[in-house]
Amino acid sequence: MKIPLRRYIELLRVYLRPQLGRVILLAALLLGGIALQLANPLILRGFIDAATQRAEPGPLTAAALLFIGFALLGQLLAVGVTYVSEQVAWTSTNALRADLAAHCLRLDMAFHKTRSPGEMIERVDGDVNELSLFFSNFVVQLLGNLLLLVGVLVMLLRENWLIGVAMGLFALGALNLLLRLRNLATPLWARVRDQSAQFYGFVGEQLAGTEDVRSSGATGYVMGRFYTLLRAWLPISRRASLAGYSMWATTLGLFTVGNALAFGLSAYLWGQGAITIGTVYLIFFYTELLRQPIDQLRTQLQDLQKADASIGRVATLFATQPAVQDGIGSPLPDGPLAVELRDVSFAYDDGEQGLGARGQGSGAEEQRSGAEPNSPAPQRGEPQRRERDTVLRDLSFTIPAGRVLGILGRTGSGKTTLARLLLRLYDPTAGEVRLGGVPLREAKIADLRRRVGVVTQDVQLFNASVRDNLSFFDPTVDDKRICAVLNELGLEPWLRGLPHGLDSELEGNAALSAGEAQLLAFARLFLIDPGLVILDEASSRLDPATEQLIERAVRRLLAGRTGIIIAHRLATVQRADEILILERGGIVERGERQALADDLDSRFAQLLRTGMEEVLT
Repeated sequence: MKIPLRRYIELLRVYLRPQLGRVILLAALLLGGIALQLANPLILRGFIDAATQRAEPGPLTAAALLFIGFALLGQLLAVGVTYVSEQVAWTSTNALRADLAAHCLRLDMAFHKTRSPGEMIERVDGDVNELSLFFSNFVVQLLGNLLLLVGVLVMLLRENWLIGVAMGLFALGALNLLLRLRNLATPLWARVRDQSAQFYGFVGEQLAGTEDVRSSGATGYVMGRFYTLLRAWLPISRRASLAGYSMWATTLGLFTVGNALAFGLSAYLWGQGAITIGTVYLIFFYTELLRQPIDQLRTQLQDLQKADASIGRVATLFATQPAVQDGIGSPLPDGPLAVELRDVSFAYDDGEQGLGARGQGSGAEEQRSGAEPNSPAPQRGEPQRRERDTVLRDLSFTIPAGRVLGILGRTGSGKTTLARLLLRLYDPTAGEVRLGGVPLREAKIADLRRRVGVVTQDVQLFNASVRDNLSFFDPTVDDKRICAVLNELGLEPWLRGLPHGLDSELEGNAALSAGEAQLLAFARLFLIDPGLVILDEASSRLDPATEQLIERAVRRLLAGRTGIIIAHRLATVQRADEILILERGGIVERGERQALADDLDSRFAQLLRTGMEEVLT
């Protein structure tokens, strides 16, 4: 994979420009170190020539002290280079991580459903780690080493043109060979990065499902798959490492030839009386000094091999655009929001059905079984999306502002998918969804998130304070308002029992019962004060006592708001004004709840009479 030069330049421009002062300081420290490296051999040449001519001790002592002083100063400059380069590296890579994370959060569910959390961690963190040296000192060190290389050749040419020309040709040949070897290794490092992402994606997925893996006796399979991935990783990594070691071995061989060339030419010139013994040592020292920039250039080229792969993957991730684009900004009205669906159909992509179906609750079931099993295959010229992938078909209905709709249906009938469309986690395959008369595609996504609130059966809590968990890290939410909401939900005794009140840290869902976690999710909904409330199986995990505890709060929440209650249990929709029953992605019954209950021929009435709620599961 060949990375265009402009991509490197763009990365450096974006992430190094804010640190221009540090980069200039880093360059100054490197230049100072180069000057000292070029000066020290001259001091040694003078010392050797003076010593062979039996000079007085004073000049020899002065030369020795000057050499020691320059060496100590060079070490101080090296420490300064390390310190500043680490600052530049961490600042740049952290900024890149933040940008990548923010970009991934803007991508829609269709993207995230096809990638595991472990893979995304490796993309956001692992690939960026490989770029730390690239940001910290790659360009400055590259230019510094090239400058040192040129400086050494100039000094050799100054001493003797034959030595200068010979060592110049040697350096050019060595660099050309190393560049050719680099091009062979870059594709191998790209494969290493891909295999690493697969491995960590698998590990993250299995760790998240540890309970299911152990309870189902699948530990042996998981470990087998673990070793399979490691075995696949080894040969790829080995080939990439061997390609890198080939550069090291080549450099070692080249400098063996270079030293032999320098010694041979020096012996010839010394025998001719053209140079002194001090100059012989000077030529040897400069020849050895050539090893440093060329060897460092080799190391930097190895780092660049890894950076090539990471830069390509980072650029690919940045180039991925969300399928759900932000709207032009049509504002959603205040107050309760009317809901309207016009001939809405929706189907998940094939990739989402493969990965997204694992462990995603009722929505995953809809992806697997939301369509008829015997649908015909598309004919030539028809869209390639298969009919059996369709979850919703030609849905059209309206919920007036302030009304509550109860949605019933079997697992896979499209209930959760409908909620996702209203939240605009996906856009319909066909048709249009409107809230408050505004097409969702025209509304700003941020405005939509503020005006639509949802509670699902799976509650995500963070390793953060109670306050941050309820306000989603919004510092403007008043503590008194949070406490009033918790009191309304009957959680005031729970809050008083915490060691630091709202400042108490929660360790995710670990320290809470399912009922407590669900009540905190309801508290979040109270705080955002939405115009549309969606309860997606929100009480399915609650025991009857806890469900009674929030009954009054839910009624208050739905008062003056539009509501959608998605449920398996018939008792859950008794507060709904209307009932809608879905089957295979289509509406099979809809009407006023009381009217359907009174109609003995309606499905709803039959369910109420038989009490067979399991037919909806």
